[in-house]
Amino acid sequence: MQKNVELKDFLLEKAWDLTEQWYDSLDKSDPTGVYSTKDPAAIKVLKEQNYSFHLLFCNLFVQDEDEFLRSLEKWVHAVASDDEHLSTPGHFIIREFFRTREQYLGFIQEFIADGTKSFSHEDVSLLNREVTNAIDKIVIWYMEKFHEFSLKRLRSQQEMINELSAPVITLNGDIALLPLVGDIDTMRAKYILEQTLHQCSEKSVSTLLIDLSGVVMIDTMVAHQLFQLIESLELIGVKAILSGIRPEIAQTSIQLGLNFDKVDVSSNLSRSIQTLFQTK
Repeated sequence: MQKNVELKDFLLEKAWDLTEQWYDSLDKSDPTGVYSTKDPAAIKVLKEQNYSFHLLFCNLFVQDEDEFLRSLEKWVHAVASDDEHLSTPGHFIIREFFRTREQYLGFIQEFIADGTKSFSHEDVSLLNREVTNAIDKIVIWYMEKFHEFSLKRLRSQQEMINELSAPVITLNGDIALLPLVGDIDTMRAKYILEQTLHQCSEKSVSTLLIDLSGVVMIDTMVAHQLFQLIESLELIGVKAILSGIRPEIAQTSIQLGLNFDKVDVSSNLSRSIQTLFQTK
């Protein structure tokens, strides 16, 4: 046990050297991610994170496994959730964990080589195994959290994209515009329906222009969702007017047997707006 305490102290004294050596030997040519940053502030944070890891990891040799892993919990959560690491490919992060493992194995050999301590082959093998097993567990734990936080960020970004993809824009009084752009799949169509009804009710809209000039193609399910939106709007007292239907969409709609007889349709958005404002 005394030798383990001395090994811990030896590594603690070299903790900052470990960080500097690690950063100096870092492959900074990664195409993306925290390790290729040239921002001095980001580099400072990266080094501090690495140094904090060493201060905690040195306790591996004097703590039981449960206590040791508990001490790393805050570090794992903090680093796995920060934006710089979330923007770094996972395999780059794993690579750096493994390089850190090699650093520790090298410093253990340096500690043993000074000749002041007697280590058997079994002692050395045990220390190497402890380091390897600990890094392996931390990597798995870290990547689980990394995946969890990545999914949260992805969901948050998707929600923002969805909100921006279905904006009900007030034009004048109770007239509003819903400009639809890009591909619309079934999931997005459902979101558009829900958000449009909510926004029209919230903004007291009586007439909604739905402009499809930015939509290249729709499939059967999306087309039916669109008609469901128009019918739902009618139920809450909102008149829907379609504009900007591209020839491809018109052709697809006819092939699908969709009936536009009960829907006001205009060739383009400007004509719809002009007609509406003239009648107001």
